[in-house]
Amino acid sequence: MEKIMIPNTDLTISPMGLGTVDAGVRWGKDEASQDSMFGTFVEQGGNLIDCAHVYADWVVVDGRQEVARAERITGDWMKRNGCRDKIVLMTKGGHPVYTHPDMDLHINRVTKADMRGDIVGSLRALKTDYIDIYFYHRDDPTIPVEEMVETMQDFIREGKVRYFAVSNWAADRQKAADAYCKKMGYRGIVADQALLNLGAKYMNPLADDTLVYVKGDLYDYHKENPNNVMMPYMGNCSGFFHIYAAKGEEAVQGHPYCTEGNLRMARRLKSLTEKYNCAVTNVVLGYFTQEQFTCVPLYGPLDENSIIEAANTFSIQFDPADYQF
Repeated sequence: MEKIMIPNTDLTISPMGLGTVDAGVRWGKDEASQDSMFGTFVEQGGNLIDCAHVYADWVVVDGRQEVARAERITGDWMKRNGCRDKIVLMTKGGHPVYTHPDMDLHINRVTKADMRGDIVGSLRALKTDYIDIYFYHRDDPTIPVEEMVETMQDFIREGKVRYFAVSNWAADRQKAADAYCKKMGYRGIVADQALLNLGAKYMNPLADDTLVYVKGDLYDYHKENPNNVMMPYMGNCSGFFHIYAAKGEEAVQGHPYCTEGNLRMARRLKSLTEKYNCAVTNVVLGYFTQEQFTCVPLYGPLDENSIIEAANTFSIQFDPADYQF
């Protein structure tokens, strides 16, 4: 995977990030399993690793609900292998607390105090002194954007963060942050994580209404702002196209992506896998290489083979016409 540079930074990143939401859960709990997963990603040319302070908090493992499990496992791996300086490390703070008995995704936790508590916890779990790109995981439009930018700038001044970014922010909030950063002489937002994938145009809305989709104003914003790199999550369309290819239309009934538009695309995907002699994963991720702005998808693998398969996407020369259907 050839690296790309985030404009106006010194960050050179792989064209796909490793999503760690399943670290310590589906990846296996022993050190050898973790080393194999992370190691395979690095061997394929990957250096961008994506965490969040809440990743896997909702999972009970061995009778225990652990806070920041994914960050801890990522930090343990970097420490064991002495590779922190070779990784562009991302994590996110400000998400509602999953371990709270009355957990509500609409309770925003992005105040200065919330973010400071989360970043201190993230640095401890990740066993590092700094985070390369630190994200607001959610937004609270009642908090002035200037205040939220200054919270991140405090972290940058303290050496805890190198660059800041956002996740699930609307276009107008990002534009306001850009304007304030320009006025103050700050680098500003370097990346944005939101929902974008091959099937997003036709999918049914997901139950979590705090997620932001890359469409309309936000889509136009990214076309006009190359300094803010789009890092799509759920790039694999929750497995919709894989399930369809393996088991047919009946197996995807009730899936949030199961709409007439996506069924048409699913039928088209078969011809593309044959055209390029590649896997469904490659066609699904290949969509991002043909977007109108730079996309660095965040990929959550099941095993080592799925990492290798996904990385192969970036050696295939897809034609823009492949995705005009």
